[in-house]
Amino acid sequence: MRPQLFALLTAAAWGIGGYFEKRGLLLGNLPPQVGITIRTAVALIILAAVSAPQWKTVLEAGPRPLLYVVLGGGVLAGAVGMLCFYVALKGGSLSQVMPIAFTSPLFGVLMASLLGGASLQPKHLIGMALTIGGIALVSSS
Repeated sequence: MRPQLFALLTAAAWGIGGYFEKRGLLLGNLPPQVGITIRTAVALIILAAVSAPQWKTVLEAGPRPLLYVVLGGGVLAGAVGMLCFYVALKGGSLSQVMPIAFTSPLFGVLMASLLGGASLQPKHLIGMALTIGGIALVSSS
């Protein structure tokens, strides 16, 4: 499958999942920390099973790549980002929280440009500006 299809499936899973997460938090009057812990525990079980054949590559990777994954995926995206997302989900409307939370590609593009040496073309800048404008429009009350 093409990467764009997987990106679209990602967006659908996160968007639809966000709806059910918000409903669960509100219906159960669950604190955001409990919601994210349940989500992470279930994901850990599924992902551990799916990735079991590839775990040997961890030993081959070396410390620096693992540090990047731990800090970027585990600490920033996995813990800090998800905890902030759940707090926002619990307290805000889904129609305002989701568009703002999913501006994450903008930050990824900026990091790739500033630290990774990726070039930003005018079409990228225009697309980013349109994305920000669209999110501002959708999120305004």
